[in-house]
Amino acid sequence: MAEAKRARAAPLHPALPDEIFIWEVLLRLAPKPLLRCRAVSRAWRRTTSARDFLLAHHTRQPSLPLLYESEDTDDGGGYLDVMPLDRRAGVAAADQLHPLARFDTGGDFTHIEASCDGILMLCTKETDWCLSDVAYYSVCNPATRQYAPLPQLRGFCIAGMYPHPPTGEYRLLMCLDALLEHERHDAPDPDAGHHLYIYTLGSREPPRDIRWEEEEAAIHTRDPVLFRGGLHWFIEKEDCSESCMIMVFDTIAELFRQMRAPAVPSVAQLFEMDEMLGMVSFIDETATIDIWTAQDYDSEVWAFKYRVQLPAADLTSRFGFNKYNSNLVVSSRDDDDDLLILVKSGKWLLQIDIGGKLVASSHHESLGITQFLLKQTLVQHTFFPTIEGYVVNDWPFFSP
Repeated sequence: MAEAKRARAAPLHPALPDEIFIWEVLLRLAPKPLLRCRAVSRAWRRTTSARDFLLAHHTRQPSLPLLYESEDTDDGGGYLDVMPLDRRAGVAAADQLHPLARFDTGGDFTHIEASCDGILMLCTKETDWCLSDVAYYSVCNPATRQYAPLPQLRGFCIAGMYPHPPTGEYRLLMCLDALLEHERHDAPDPDAGHHLYIYTLGSREPPRDIRWEEEEAAIHTRDPVLFRGGLHWFIEKEDCSESCMIMVFDTIAELFRQMRAPAVPSVAQLFEMDEMLGMVSFIDETATIDIWTAQDYDSEVWAFKYRVQLPAADLTSRFGFNKYNSNLVVSSRDDDDDLLILVKSGKWLLQIDIGGKLVASSHHESLGITQFLLKQTLVQHTFFPTIEGYVVNDWPFFSP
């Protein structure tokens, strides 16, 4: 708060004390209206650009389910729309799903690789002269249209992105892309074990190599959940006689540990629910969804929370629902304890409540759902390019 006070040189509003206007009015604005306020005056711009104000503003933003829409254009190009689903109380149904930003893909396959504190990792795959897919990574802030390519990450797979509170940095946990590993001169001997790398966004140093065990080799194939300073992956055992587990990476100590998981008959996903770690399992044969929560995280005690019976027959007749070929995500709302089940089946997005009731449906030609959440931020980061102190915007973005 002290930084924001120093940033302003004159009263900001004639009818309100600055303390009230800044922390009770401006702080409550959504990111886009707040950006527009910067055009009012230099004092407003300085106040709404102060780092302590932006951090407080980010804290107030909701964590919204992250969806996307991807299309190719007739001229050989294409775009990727970043679309958070805002279903908070008071938001009209017609306003719940709108593109926040549109990314120019140039006709290449581009998808969202990770999301953390309003920052997105994008992966673009191009076909090279050997007809193999080459992955190129970039980092962007859809709220501010900031963007930075990460050419030094070619040949890696992203396992997770996370903040590092002791340094204020954002870091990536990565492993080598097996298809490109033979092209790297510094690739380890395949008999020397598995390797995992950590890269700090904005750093000029190469990714740092740390060792990892054989049993952790599958984490890069799944999207993790960041909870209590650790990246969590549900790991399904191929041998049915072995129990399932959760692999946890402590982002401060940079160590792995295993955590007990509930016994489930199918593949499961992790999510955060009411400040607790949650797990959802979809049983294809019965079209049921089981939801668990870590009632005592430290003691690894899980409690069965809900069983949701999907109205499969009704969904099939109305939307062509296929329980064996649908994507499913469970999310909770910031302003209450309600859970919502998002089901993407064919070209339909279905929203189902915890009682198994269909509450909304919408038709989309090319909509996709992710397990990620988006919590918008206007906080400035040093890993985005600047020219003479001014942030460079709108590189590959154009308005949706």
